[in-house]
Amino acid sequence: MTATLIVLGSANTDFTVLVERHPQPGETLMGGDLVTATGGKGANQALAAARSGALPVLLGAVGADANGRAMLDALGSGGIDVSRTLTLEDAPTGVALITVSRDGENTIVVAPGANGRLSVESIVPIVRELAGPRTVLLAQLEIPLEVVVAAAEAVDAAGGRVVLNLSPSREIPDALLTLCDPLVVNESEAHDLAGATVDSVDDATAAATALLDRCRSIIITLGGEGAVFASPTGSGHVPAPRVTVVDTTGAGDAFVGAVCAELADGAALKAAVERGVAAGAAAVQWLGAQPPRR
Repeated sequence: MTATLIVLGSANTDFTVLVERHPQPGETLMGGDLVTATGGKGANQALAAARSGALPVLLGAVGADANGRAMLDALGSGGIDVSRTLTLEDAPTGVALITVSRDGENTIVVAPGANGRLSVESIVPIVRELAGPRTVLLAQLEIPLEVVVAAAEAVDAAGGRVVLNLSPSREIPDALLTLCDPLVVNESEAHDLAGATVDSVDDATAAATALLDRCRSIIITLGGEGAVFASPTGSGHVPAPRVTVVDTTGAGDAFVGAVCAELADGAALKAAVERGVAAGAAAVQWLGAQPPRR
């Protein structure tokens, strides 16, 4: 049976501007030229998975507008199956407003649009049709939580694997956490879950081991320090290569997409994390969430 990678998540049009520094509240700054690109965690992670050799199916929604049409064209040409991506007449395509400072740090405000209109009724029948023992479901939290929960339960019932990127960070039910294999979080998200400081590799390793009581496996990303992982069969740290940082916007999404491409191909967790760290390091060297092919 062929493995299926389902990416359930958001698709946005990203508007990015480079600034010398981020403005203070009430302050106006002049920035560089506006860069328009496709984005959203679901779309970004699906594209990263495709560039890592997978054939992901994107389950999400865009509006029946120019941004939505451009989104589907771009993602389809990037190797993503968008035949199951919904086009909604009653909502615009989601938008992300991004500022990137000269040191590579970013701030992001998202207007979800069609992403917020996804429903259990529209998504779960598609998931049930696609799901099987070799299915990997990758989800994030830029779409309604009830959709993620229902899709995860459907994939788990079919014997598949659930990967949750807990971003943006929010409280989720324990029933969803117990299905995660792995749960993928950054340092602040790990802190929210574990209730402990995560400022170092040792901190992250301890938090990951502790959180195994709540999920099946876990990955904690550490930015320039790489990532740690833990599962019932072992734990470890994968360091990141030193690179010149241009923009951190898409690094986490590149990491997660590459990890899931490897898992869908049958790789062990450590090998998947190694592939993810390499993809994340490559992503920070480009401006925008979806860097060009090289």
